[in-house]
Order: sequence, then C-alpha cells, then structure tokens
Amino acid sequence: MPFYSSFYSCNALCIIARFPSLLNRCVSFLLPLEPYLSNPWVLLAGFVAASFLMIWRLHAVEGKGFEGTLLGTLIMPYCSGFANLVFVYVISRSSGNGRLVIENSLVNNVTNLTLILGLTAVCYAGAPAKPAKKKGKAQTDLYRLYRLDLLLTLIAMFLFAGALWALAKDGVLDFYDGLVLVGLFLFWQVLHVFEILKNNVRKNQSIHWSIVFDLLVIGLCAYAIYLSVDYLVKWITIAENPYFNLANLGWLSGVIMVVPNAILALYYAHTDRHDIVVSSQVGDGHICIPMCIGLFALMENIAVPNFFQWGVWIILGAGALHFLSIAIWGRLPRLVGFLLLGGYGLFMYKGLADI
Repeated sequence: MPFYSSFYSCNALCIIARFPSLLNRCVSFLLPLEPYLSNPWVLLAGFVAASFLMIWRLHAVEGKGFEGTLLGTLIMPYCSGFANLVFVYVISRSSGNGRLVIENSLVNNVTNLTLILGLTAVCYAGAPAKPAKKKGKAQTDLYRLYRLDLLLTLIAMFLFAGALWALAKDGVLDFYDGLVLVGLFLFWQVLHVFEILKNNVRKNQSIHWSIVFDLLVIGLCAYAIYLSVDYLVKWITIAENPYFNLANLGWLSGVIMVVPNAILALYYAHTDRHDIVVSSQVGDGHICIPMCIGLFALMENIAVPNFFQWGVWIILGAGALHFLSIAIWGRLPRLVGFLLLGGYGLFMYKGLADI
C-alpha cells in the first residue's frame, strides 16, 4: 500500500476512535441554543438540511464500490428512511401508539410509489429507466441488467406488502409477526451485500477507504435528524392546533419524511438516472414495510387501523403498474404517472376520512 494511502487510512481510524468525544462536544455547544433550535420551523429546516447533506454524500459513494441500483436499494433507503426508523424509536417510548407507526409507514410507501414516482413520470416520461448512455453491446447488456434489478426490487416489495397484509388479517401485529417482518428485511439486505461483494470481485475492485469520511458525515446527519424528529414529535404532542396534533401525527410525519425523497427523485430523473429514481423510492418503502412496522411490533402489539386494507391494495396496485411498465416499456409512461397520482388522491381521501 502506498505511503499516502496508509497515512490517510490511519487518520480516518483516529477520527473514528474520537467520534464519540467529538459528538459530545457538538452536543455541549448546541445546548445554549436549545430555545432557538426547538422552534418547529427551525427543526423542520434542520431535518430537511440534514437529509440533503446525507444524500449529497451518498452521491459521492456511488463511485466507491456501490453503483446504480445497488446504491438506490441498499444505501440510500437507510438515509432517506432513517427518519422513519427514528420515528419508530421516538414513538416506542410511549405505549399504545402503534397506529401512528402504521400510518407513517403506509403514507410514506404510498407517497413514494404514487405521488413522487407519478410526478417524475409526468415530468420526465420520455426518459427511459436506464443508467447513463454507453455505446454498443455493453450498453445493451447494462440496460437489461438494470431492468432486471428494478423488477427484482419490485418483486421484493410485493413480498413485503403481501406478508404484512397476511400477518395483519387478525387485526393485530404481535411479537412473532414483527419477527417475521424484520427477518424478511434482513434476508433481503444480506442478499444485496453479497451482490456487492460479487460485483467487486468480478470487476477486481474494492470499496475505497475514503468512504469512511462519507459515513462520518452521514452519522452526524443521522444524529441531527434524530434530534429534529424527537423535538417535532414533542411539539406536535402538546400543540393546540386542529391540524397539527397527535391524532394526525402519523400522516404528518409520513408526508414530511418524503420531502428529501421527492427532491432526490426529481434530481436523478433530471440527470437521466431513472434506475436510481425507482430503486431508491421502492427501497425507501422497504425500510417502512417491513422494517419499521416489524421493529415496533417486536416491542409492542399494533392494532391495525381501518384504512390499512386500502393502503396495502394501493401499494400493490401501484407496484403492479411499475412492474408492467418497466417490463414492457422500460420506463413509466406519462399516462401511468397520471394513474399513480389518482391513486394517491384516493388513498388520501380514504385515509383522512377515517381519522
């Protein structure tokens, strides 16, 4: 190994070792600013800013051993969906609120699959769902591989949503149901880890050491997201407002947490990376269903809300539209985009009517 690579690798390890103390210093520095930072608009702006900073570093990760659909399926969902995991942790500290986790997860998934991907289809319908252009047979083979990866990701979504629907038929998700959901998600992630390792062996490459710095930035952003979500939940819980209150918390959080996803999807659609657009939105849904719901069910039983059936059917219907569109045309036509937007409107109407 060259001297400079060894030198920077040692520095990276030193920074990791000192990370807890650096984090404590940051917390002590921010304590005097708590009255200002607890303002809900400041918290919302901080949440969005931390999410975008996290996504920015993810863009750099793509050239360091994680590429294309694997980036959208394995890496980005943990960052765009980290707020949903934090929401589960925050809600778990007060008993009897499993309904909020179901609402958050369903709203997140339906919004990703219908509103966000529907808007990208309407605005960028002419662009095929494939990676950057290359010439010759290599481009054709790469296009076919990316299409197969997207179809596999959508099949996993059918499996997760179908398993959740079957487990919830008795009206309650208990510990063993949560165990099944979390187990399915972890198995899916392990498959992708081995896929990355196989790709790196085929291409005779390894994950670049500088990814350590990207992960440190992502870690700081994750902590900022945790603080933002925690304070926002506390504020909504005590707020005396007909719209911003505990009864609507699941819906509000589900909508807010897809804002970074929406900008991410529009950005990658504009740069003609529709493989990442679709895989990142579907992969973010995997974090919610089954991971978030499964984790909460491990801690406490969840009573299934009335609109649950509608939410699952709309997710499965939207997924079927995506699967058929990509399998037949390799993209989402504009007409499919309008159908997806109509599905989102139906979901919002049915769900809000039950609140």
